[in-house]
Amino acid sequence: DQVPLFESEINKVVFSKYAVAVNSGTSALHIACLALNLKKNDYLWTSPVSFVASANCGLYCGAKIDFVDINISTGLIDTDKLKDKLEESQKTGKLPKILICVHLAGTSCEMKIIKNLSKEYGFKIIEDASHALGGTYHQRPVGSCDNSDISVFSFHPVKIITTAEGGVATTNNIELFEKMKFLRSHYIEKDKKNFLSDDYGLWTYEQQGLGFNYRMNDIQAALGISQLKRLSKIINKRNQILDFYKRNLKSDEITFLEIPESVKSSVHLVIILLKNISYESYKNIFAKLRSYNIGVQLHYIPIHLQPYYRNLGFKEGDFPSSENYSKMAISIPVFEDLKKREMNYVIEKLTQTYSQFSK
Repeated sequence: DQVPLFESEINKVVFSKYAVAVNSGTSALHIACLALNLKKNDYLWTSPVSFVASANCGLYCGAKIDFVDINISTGLIDTDKLKDKLEESQKTGKLPKILICVHLAGTSCEMKIIKNLSKEYGFKIIEDASHALGGTYHQRPVGSCDNSDISVFSFHPVKIITTAEGGVATTNNIELFEKMKFLRSHYIEKDKKNFLSDDYGLWTYEQQGLGFNYRMNDIQAALGISQLKRLSKIINKRNQILDFYKRNLKSDEITFLEIPESVKSSVHLVIILLKNISYESYKNIFAKLRSYNIGVQLHYIPIHLQPYYRNLGFKEGDFPSSENYSKMAISIPVFEDLKKREMNYVIEKLTQTYSQFSK
């Protein structure tokens, strides 16, 4: 059985006690929220700069969603803004039950500060580490759950390693582990010792709660096991690519997201910020780079500005740093087979296009 083997390999890599493999990162976020008992009218907070799944998982549980603005230089939740928002929310009785910290591009949030705030204000922590497998925070692997209740990884095809599609939730809490295990598989109990009914036969199994069909299959797990062996090599290569870009892209107007000293990023993405340009220029630069066959992207459109979330009452101006970020951030190519000449081509076209449209 490859799935338990994959889970034990994940535990070895990230130093967690327990791992629950599922069919996607989104499923992992959903069962993590349910395991932490997120319910109707509870609040879940996360970053606006993430894929929509980081917030949707709260809505699946009937919770209300709110966001904490980012620090524009890192792209991560701004811990000062988090502190202010917690102080304010304590007065209004709207403190979060769960905070989902998003490790954008593979760089860990300031988890020690966030952990201390959680002790003060009583919220649970999920690390959305979908980008961050193989990264470290204070020399400890992201996913060790030293400063959180649950960490979640994604193995979608574009991620650091892939299982074609899949995810995993790690934790050090046996109760959360057991609950997530049931939730991924229809909440079915097969061990007769744990049956609720005394009347059973050799054929009996019990559904003891409402779960889902979120299982990972053995083929996906086997693929994951084979890829995990290459993880450190992949992370080192991605860090080398980022270093090359930083050394060779010499511009005060084009900067990279900052990575704190205490963090080794997995460099899932290389994100640059284009300074001092209009939104019109940003759009032109983006289109021009695409025309040069450079696969640039924006990670991400702020979640609160998506039509669905606007309908929930969010609007422009709610989270200014996230909104400004989305008018200046561009992800440039990073993958293990990227050649120096290709990186030089990206740098050349980027600087050329920036100077053309920034006038």
